[in-house]
Amino acid sequence: MMETESMLAEFKQTLLTGWNANGDYAQRLVADLKEDQWTHQPGPGMNHPAWVLAHLTAYLDVLEQLLTGGTPADPKDHPFGMQSKPESDLGIYGTPEALVAAYVKGHEAVAGALENADEAAIQRAMPIERWTGRFPKVGDLLGYVMLVHEATHLGQLSAWRRVQGLPSV
Repeated sequence: MMETESMLAEFKQTLLTGWNANGDYAQRLVADLKEDQWTHQPGPGMNHPAWVLAHLTAYLDVLEQLLTGGTPADPKDHPFGMQSKPESDLGIYGTPEALVAAYVKGHEAVAGALENADEAAIQRAMPIERWTGRFPKVGDLLGYVMLVHEATHLGQLSAWRRVQGLPSV
């Protein structure tokens, strides 16, 4: 039993280390943006900061629900889910301050849910049907969505910054 608890603690700590780094990085990537930059697309279809933050935030409630035993809706149908496209109207996303605040609040909630998750929560069968083949258990999904998915979109923001002539962070 002690070995299992140790492995679970190590698993969670590894995820949280990357998760917290991503959260900090996301905030630094948008900290110096002016309001008119949030929806600027330097190339056709390029993801802009408002869409990226709204998209990442859409997954936060999903992760929290999965970790706490809930059955969230598939995020693909969320207004900022995988089927959405960046829009030029900032009003669709809310103010930059509200976007950042929602992201930070959700990010912290996921971290708290993961810290409190037990072995049963991590081993629970994936309740979102579309993900069951690729991620049969909740724990199988965590590394991908918390680290890979989020870092991929943060990399888009980093590239977006460079195209704008903004410094790296």
